[in-house]
Amino acid sequence: METSEIAEWYRNQHVFVTGATGFMGKILIEKILRSCPDVAAVYILIRPKKGKEAAQRLEDFFSCPIFENLKKSATGKDSLQKLKCIDGDITKEHCGISDENIAFLQNTITSVFHMAANVRFDQPVKSAVLLNTGGTLNVLELACKLENLKVFMHVSTSYCHCDVTELEEKIYKAPQDPRKILDLVRWMDDDLLETLTPTLLKDSPNSYAYTKCLTEQLVSEYSDKLPIAITRPSIVTAVAKDPIPGWVDNLNGATGIIIAAGKGILRSMHCDISLCADYVPVDMAINSILTVAWKVGSEVKKSEPEVYHLTANRDNAVSWGEALEISKKHVFDYPFSVCLWYPGGSPKSTYLMHAIAAFFFHVIPAYVVDFLLQLTGNKTFMVNLQKRLDHGLKVLQYYTTRPWFFHNDKFANLFDTLNERDKEIFYSNRKPINHNEYFLNYVLGARKYCVKEEIDTVPHARKVMRRLYFLDLLKDIILYGIILWLFYLFVLKFFEIIGTPLN
Repeated sequence: METSEIAEWYRNQHVFVTGATGFMGKILIEKILRSCPDVAAVYILIRPKKGKEAAQRLEDFFSCPIFENLKKSATGKDSLQKLKCIDGDITKEHCGISDENIAFLQNTITSVFHMAANVRFDQPVKSAVLLNTGGTLNVLELACKLENLKVFMHVSTSYCHCDVTELEEKIYKAPQDPRKILDLVRWMDDDLLETLTPTLLKDSPNSYAYTKCLTEQLVSEYSDKLPIAITRPSIVTAVAKDPIPGWVDNLNGATGIIIAAGKGILRSMHCDISLCADYVPVDMAINSILTVAWKVGSEVKKSEPEVYHLTANRDNAVSWGEALEISKKHVFDYPFSVCLWYPGGSPKSTYLMHAIAAFFFHVIPAYVVDFLLQLTGNKTFMVNLQKRLDHGLKVLQYYTTRPWFFHNDKFANLFDTLNERDKEIFYSNRKPINHNEYFLNYVLGARKYCVKEEIDTVPHARKVMRRLYFLDLLKDIILYGIILWLFYLFVLKFFEIIGTPLN
């Protein structure tokens, strides 16, 4: 049988990972342990927790469902023992790692995967810069001490330069010097920094994109010292294939839309349905990251960072409209057991149309529900929930109303050079995705792993959905009846004023 060149390269490698407890980080760890069984060890940087030893934290980490198949495999126990905890914090000098551990890592680590980042779009500039940019600086300084390093993999985002309509697989200059911005946020008063934020962000829609832009330039400045690779995934979504189709553990981005719409909370969003929904399943993104690390790590170090886009396959792209319709169909087939109202609504092509729809279908119902809750002596929550939803939609609409084009020929060409065994193990979206099957698993995964509803709750959920349907129908009948009655009264008053009998 043909051997995997990529898995063979990871043989005896000592891998260091930041951000291992995040969505992508968990999949990275699982993939390395399962598909690269001869890896020497994987060291994950985890913030110390009082009262919890490393063994307990590893046990908590492995409680994630994605490790179940690995645990049951013949080599699973041995593989899990290769995962090691390192106490640390990337926001601190030397990443908060003890001198003893630094000395050990210095002579041991051969690959670094830097994935730690705060992915919240609405975080203040100061905290975003300190973690995303300052944290990366600390990891880079640590990497410079590693004597046997073959590759430093920095995971960025394809939305790091939002002022560029066509993003190429190369380094772009940041709007400001990242080191000077780091100094600025460290000494400047928070209120003054908040006032300065619009000027700093300028063409960046939020603090996440801004700090990712700064960080890329910072990383590129170390290319004379380190063998650097930068990958830019687009919208990272649920697992497509392995280890569990549909697995997702957060409400970010597309997952939040599916759940909010499925529960009847989200009934309008500003979106150009003709534009490409540039998503990449998390398992395919991780496979691609491991492939790029193998490529860069097995070559002679270059003077410039290697940049690869991990974005949608344009030959198999799906539009926002198609993605929303497919998801909607599966939400109706496999509804949520607990819903605020019958799922409905639609994307709006203009912000004005969305604002009007949001007022009638988001704002007014939220105040009505809270009013009824207050009358019955219950705790109100809908207005606050609606405000968070509105804020999230405003952030999201920046990405759903603009055309994006990311050149990804570089990774496509790299994938084409792989042997068949590597294409099978480290599959990517270079091969067509069955979007209907994918979004079905996505909906089921969101039900199971995000809102904790097992598949056996579906029959009950369908009964709930039927009741909500008739309630929604009754609401429409009453609403249109009121409108017709008001129109009749208006006409009656009009003819009364002009002195002409209605008959």
